[in-house]
Amino acid sequence: MAESCLASPAKINLCLHVLGRREDGYHELAMAMQRVDLCDRICLRITEGSYVRVICEGVVLGAGEENIAAKAARLLLHEAQVVAGVEVEIEKHIPVAAGLGGGSSNAATVLLGLNRLLDLGVRHERLLELGAELGADVPFFIHGVPAWATGIGTELTTLPPLPDVAYLLVNPKIAVSTAWAYQSLRLTKGGELANLPRFSVVTRDDLCAALHNDLERVTLERYPLLAKIKQLLLEKGACGSLMSGSGATVFGVFADYTAACQAAEKLAQEYDWLFYPVRPL
Repeated sequence: MAESCLASPAKINLCLHVLGRREDGYHELAMAMQRVDLCDRICLRITEGSYVRVICEGVVLGAGEENIAAKAARLLLHEAQVVAGVEVEIEKHIPVAAGLGGGSSNAATVLLGLNRLLDLGVRHERLLELGAELGADVPFFIHGVPAWATGIGTELTTLPPLPDVAYLLVNPKIAVSTAWAYQSLRLTKGGELANLPRFSVVTRDDLCAALHNDLERVTLERYPLLAKIKQLLLEKGACGSLMSGSGATVFGVFADYTAACQAAEKLAQEYDWLFYPVRPL
């Protein structure tokens, strides 16, 4: 039985502009995204038969729903016209519904991992297209490096090297629905990509000055605790703080990993939240 175990990293949004709502129901976005070393662990096993099974302890799906990792496996097998038994075991470390892209990362990891494990030879460009069928963030994780994402998030341009920093992710154990956040956003006249300030950062101060997330307008209003967390991160030494995606995870930018760990230790003495000091990938 062939087997491969892989890390499936989380992401943070350093910048998230919502430019408008499209006729197909999606939103036109402009985002700067970076992966971090908070990772789920995914083990892929190939067996005899013709089935896909996902084992993911602690994650409960609604009636009729299928884990996105299972959809990814089925999609790739169909693309390659291969019959195989596939078992996907996911060990979750990334919080669910937290704005960190855990499900999208899992799907991308399955596509990449199965392509190698079965030696399918599906080209990188085609994997990006398959990823876009599964979810708007999936291609970013296949892309694998910091990127500027436009359209619905699937049009990717690699960013220049980002400053050497560390982040402290703070999750107050609140789950936020991405669909709710976008539906609640009161959009004014659609913005234009050309009018956005360029995401051009060289230093840590540049990065902190560029942090932006349009979804904070609705999520922080409904969950004022997140605004408190942003302030606490600044008080503990972060040069900037931002909510990632639709929340509820908030991150602070620190000079190095040691500083992020020290801030986590101080905050953990007072608050029963989830703290993840991380390094960028």
